[in-house]
Amino acid sequence: MTENTDSIWMRVIDKYYSDNQPLKNLLLLHSSLVAEKALRVAYVHPELGLDCNFVREASMLHDIGIFMTDASPIHCIGSYPYICHGYLGSELLVREGLPRHALVAERHTGVGLSLKQILERNLPVPHRDMIPVSIEEKVICFADKFFSKTRPECEKTVDEAAASLSKFGEDTLLCFRSWCNQFL
Repeated sequence: MTENTDSIWMRVIDKYYSDNQPLKNLLLLHSSLVAEKALRVAYVHPELGLDCNFVREASMLHDIGIFMTDASPIHCIGSYPYICHGYLGSELLVREGLPRHALVAERHTGVGLSLKQILERNLPVPHRDMIPVSIEEKVICFADKFFSKTRPECEKTVDEAAASLSKFGEDTLLCFRSWCNQFL
């Protein structure tokens, strides 16, 4: 990895996380684990043609918006519900000149959020589809499902990841299972 690649994501993280070291450490740990898993998918499946530099950068930035949310167990002291971190991070990354990275941030919640799910569940997020589209978005979203921020050092099994998604309905589980078939 080049210094330039490191500086893109580190510059953004340093800018927004300089005053909350515990949260910054958690973000870096979680994001590094997600990046490693996503890059393993790229290694095992070269036929996917993943842009590995982008996968690394976007994995490191996918949760950039968590500091704006209210989730005290993981040191987040913002005012928004946690589910908002994706679109908030996306807006931040667009302002930082990283629109492609912004799409990953916006589309990584669950296996993505459809407009139908947002409306049916009355979620406090913008009313639009937030579903991973590019292969890089899908792989990063998939990798993220294996790591929580409350137990960041413990990679979930496929069954544990599926169980944590089960509350979001059968369509979510079907998508996750199809990604398992494609990426594992």
